This record gives sequence, structure tokens and C-alpha cells, in this order.
Amino acid sequence: MTETRKTIRIVPLDYSHLGGGLSRMMDRFRDEGTLTGEPDADDFLRNSAAGVLLGLLYDQRVRAEYAFTGPIRLHDRLGHLDLARIADMEPEALQSLFAETPAVHRFTNKMADYTQQAARFVADRYDGDAARIWNDGAPFPEIEKRVRALPGFGALKAAKMKFVLHYFGYRDFSG
Repeated sequence: MTETRKTIRIVPLDYSHLGGGLSRMMDRFRDEGTLTGEPDADDFLRNSAAGVLLGLLYDQRVRAEYAFTGPIRLHDRLGHLDLARIADMEPEALQSLFAETPAVHRFTNKMADYTQQAARFVADRYDGDAARIWNDGAPFPEIEKRVRALPGFGALKAAKMKFVLHYFGYRDFSG
């Protein structure tokens, strides 16, 4: 039995000002139809708001593709990406999961800490649902402000969220 993948049609955005790994991922999408280089990873991220949020969080001092597949590794080790449950984990237990080979992120302790802080923030402010940060129809400047308030997210990451949401199919910002 041959599995048929659904073709995703995304109206391209101008990302020429970005540069870096996310730009490379969008080039790959344009040329090959996959952002991460792994169609299964793209599918996972299209269906996991927490995964997309954490992927952007992990996009720091590692290849963007590795960053965006980090949430899948974490999901596979935990059996979930429930942000409220992650927020309540013992920090050492989460750090251990991050450090398993292949590591979720190169900086295991720091990113495990950021993950837990961001998870706590989303659990407290958005009832544990990362999609509530962007799925209420708010204009991007408001979404950017919300993302920037998250632990581990600065201005640059918050600005990149527009492209992440657009290219993973969560919001259409081509209008």
C-alpha cells in the first residue's frame, strides 16, 4: 500500500530580509515541498501547535531543521507534548530526556529550562494550548507581542513567528 501525502499549497511570503536557517527552510519548501527536509516531521509540526512553538524556541545555535525536529524527539520520549504536564515535571527529569541521544537540543540544560518556563507560561495564560496564542484572529503585531512575552523568545524570534505560522499552515499572512 502506497501512502499519498497531501500537497500543501502555501502562498509564498517575502522573507528575503530574514536570512539564516529559517530562510533556508522556506527555500527548501519552495524547491522541494518540505520545510525540515523530513515530510513526516513537517506533518507532525503542522498538527502540533506546541511543537511549532517549541521548534521556534529551539532555533538557537543549531541548524534550524534540527531545532524544528527537536519537539518530535521530545514528544517521542515523553509520549506527548502537553505543555501543562511539561511545566509540572521535575527539572532534572526533563534535562535527562533532553540529553538522550540524539539530544533534543545542543544546550540540553538551558533549553530544557526554557521549555519548562515557556510551558508554564502557556499553561497559565493559555490553558496549556499554544494555538491560543495565535488562533483568535489577532493581527500579527498582537501575536508578535504575545510571543515576545514568552520566556526564551526575544524580538527576532517573535518576528519569525509570522513565517513559522504561515509556512506550517496555522495562519495565512499573505493577505
